Amino acid sequence: MTAVQYLSQEKIWFEKTQYDEAERRFYEGVNGPALQAQDTGANTILQDIARARENIQKSLAGLKTTLHSGKGSSCPPKHRRPHPNTAPGTGDHGELVTRMKDLELENQSLHKVVEDLRSALSRLEARVAVLEKVPGSAATAAPCAKQPKERAPVEEEDDDLDLFGSEEEEDAEAERIREQRVKEYTERKAKKPTIIAKSSILLDVKPWDDETDMAKLEECVRSVQADGLLWGTSKLVPVGYGIKKLQIQCVVEDDKVGTDMLEEEITKFEDYVQSVDVAAFNKI
Repeated sequence: MTAVQYLSQEKIWFEKTQYDEAERRFYEGVNGPALQAQDTGANTILQDIARARENIQKSLAGLKTTLHSGKGSSCPPKHRRPHPNTAPGTGDHGELVTRMKDLELENQSLHKVVEDLRSALSRLEARVAVLEKVPGSAATAAPCAKQPKERAPVEEEDDDLDLFGSEEEEDAEAERIREQRVKEYTERKAKKPTIIAKSSILLDVKPWDDETDMAKLEECVRSVQADGLLWGTSKLVPVGYGIKKLQIQCVVEDDKVGTDMLEEEITKFEDYVQSVDVAAFNKI
């Protein structure tokens, strides 16, 4: 089948453009050209825009006039002839005038409040000034009233007047009270038990050789006596090659006995003692 035969069998509307043109002409004849309608719509929009601009300008002009009149300007606002299409602008102008009146009333009320506060403050200052003056006058009047009472004893006991007697008595009384308080503090401090610092010391006493008499060596060590020294238990500890060292415990008061003193006293026994070492030192 050829293309021409195929197309001849297809149902295609070849005259559609002609029918569309005929339809357009028909509607143009009934409603008029479409271009004229579009121009009319554009003109209407432009007219609305022009009216809106004019209303805005008039509203701004009315606002400026109202502001000048609120500030006390001597020039009265110019009255213009209202345009037939200025209804929205007139409404805005009336609303602005109403708001300006409300602001003026509020401003007047604020001025009134400020004046009331100023008057109250002035009254308060005057009252404070009066109160400050009253104690001064009373204080000046009081000594004047007391002077006649104090002069009477002076005139009667003029010969026996002692200007420094009362001060000396007061000083003696204060000194006595101070001494009494110091004495009480000293007694309380003496009664308070004092804490004595003590230490536990473990000494290693080494002999010269294995032939040293360890019993005699221990007797020499224990012969060292001092205030605050207390000897404790002891034992012999093997060192090597048959030699033993004496390990002895003691308790000392830190303020009275020290390790240096113990080493010095024990090493005096040169026949028995070779050296003395501190094996342990603990606070009690």
